[in-house]
Amino acid sequence: MEEVLLGRWQFGITTVYHFLFVPLTLGLSILVAIMESMYVRTGNELYKKMTKFWGKLFLVNFSMGVATGIVQEFQFGMNWAEYSRFMGDIFGAPLAMEALTAFFLESTFLGLWIFGWDKLSKKVHLACIWLVAFSSNLSAFWILVANSFMQSPVGYSLQNGRAEMVDFLAVITNPYVIGQFPHTVLGGLVTAGVFVSAISAYYLRRERHLSIFQSSVKIGLACMLISTIAVMGTGHLQAQYLAKKQPMKMAAMEALWESADPAPFAIVVVADQVNQKNTFEVSIPGFLSLLAFDELKGEIKGIKELQAAAEMKYGAGNYIPPITQSFWSFRIMVLAGLWMAFIASLSGFLLYEGRLESNKMVLSLLLWSLPVPYIANSTGWILTEGGRQPWIVAGLQKVSEGISTNLTSVEIWISLIGFTALYGILAIATVYLIRKFVIQGPVDQKPSLRVVPKKEATLWN
Repeated sequence: MEEVLLGRWQFGITTVYHFLFVPLTLGLSILVAIMESMYVRTGNELYKKMTKFWGKLFLVNFSMGVATGIVQEFQFGMNWAEYSRFMGDIFGAPLAMEALTAFFLESTFLGLWIFGWDKLSKKVHLACIWLVAFSSNLSAFWILVANSFMQSPVGYSLQNGRAEMVDFLAVITNPYVIGQFPHTVLGGLVTAGVFVSAISAYYLRRERHLSIFQSSVKIGLACMLISTIAVMGTGHLQAQYLAKKQPMKMAAMEALWESADPAPFAIVVVADQVNQKNTFEVSIPGFLSLLAFDELKGEIKGIKELQAAAEMKYGAGNYIPPITQSFWSFRIMVLAGLWMAFIASLSGFLLYEGRLESNKMVLSLLLWSLPVPYIANSTGWILTEGGRQPWIVAGLQKVSEGISTNLTSVEIWISLIGFTALYGILAIATVYLIRKFVIQGPVDQKPSLRVVPKKEATLWN
């Protein structure tokens, strides 16, 4: 079990770090394409400068996303060989499609976009960035197809101890991915909206490059507000799907030990997983049933009943996910979403009134909201994957059965420390580059490599 725990830690660390870059890539590619569309339509050089500035930050983020994503591929063969053997026939197909139809397309047209300024016609150059945005989000679709099978297996048969695909259409139209994909894309747009709004607020607060960032903040806030509301809607629909198809995950994220009709929605809980009870709880009666069924009635199965049913179906074992982790991951994600909706609404109102630029406090709140979507994305991923435990493929293969059989804990420790150190170096490089380019500001020429004076290096002040 030590190898399983270490393997989980390694995959968790590398995946959370990789997922810091993915949502911004998905959303910012679309916003950059919109900015360039405005330039092509109006011929206004202001939008060209905007496109180049935000495009530069997009490229840094994209590069780090690719670098960290490659490690994920290695781990399927290194630490999770039994999972790869069991799932290879199904998991390999969407990964291949992701590489062939999305990643190659994305990389090709991104290269044309980078080097095609003033070489390609405006419309062809614009088409390149829209193809980058399309292929980035198509790439996410194929990855989510693979992940959705792990959450809710469809279109397969068990042959010779392996899951083999028998219906490709069923796999790519999995009801789970139909809910998860728009939620992920909208989460990327929220991240991009906050990113653009926060950095624009930094410049507005310092009264620098006002013409560019007065326009940028409008795009960022509009994207932030609309996408936050939409992502809440898709999240609500996903929760209703979970109540029907993944009742244990629903019960775990609510710390609901006993079945209830109507079921309460817990606000604060101190869960005792060993004794299967809550030692402290503050809840709203009936509200969970309202969220799950759109009415103040409807039974939500409790953890104890679901555990007993799982033992009857799969044999003796512990089928309960980590309760405290699931409960608080969900609430942190929701609180982050509520904060972004609030700050976007407040900032949008002040912008409409013409008072945003003079309100230093709100601009500071916008700037300091930059980490919030990253927290929401990470806790959402932790809930999605952690709430599936102990299954690596729901109902078919446990995590303990997916680990490579010939690995020792020492070998995993070596790769765990190595990957974590490497990612730490990449994190420092990413923060340095983005901070440097933000402080440098919008420029037409290539960014210089000069040392930024200390008086300018006040991004977080």
